[in-house]
Amino acid sequence: MGMENNFSRTIDLVHRAMDASLIRRDVIANNLANATVPGFKRSDLSFESELKRALDTEKQRPDLELTQTDARHISNWQKRDYQEVQPRRVLDYVSASKNNGNNVDPEQEIMRAVENQLLYTLLAQGGSFEFSQINMVLK
Repeated sequence: MGMENNFSRTIDLVHRAMDASLIRRDVIANNLANATVPGFKRSDLSFESELKRALDTEKQRPDLELTQTDARHISNWQKRDYQEVQPRRVLDYVSASKNNGNNVDPEQEIMRAVENQLLYTLLAQGGSFEFSQINMVLK
């Protein structure tokens, strides 16, 4: 993998994670806005774990890969493209913290918002670092 491939892949991953962070911010804001609505169920965003699974498939090639001689055969390994992973909104139907069926804990949502903001800042700094490395090489 060449340098331009590593750079573009890293920037693509940072960009996708920042996009997911922006969506997560909206999900958290929606949870907080509906913290007093009876029966409201909080949402969360699933992205990082799916992205990790997709990236792990690149290095988890089995020692013995089965050959498919027919299109109906099932493969024992399939590489998953990380670019196909999309952020997914997930409703939390399991927990209930209030008697009215609402499961939004404002303190927890604020903590998630702070964590999400820190993650976004870290990703922005990581992307900036990647560009500064390229800039240093070009000078």
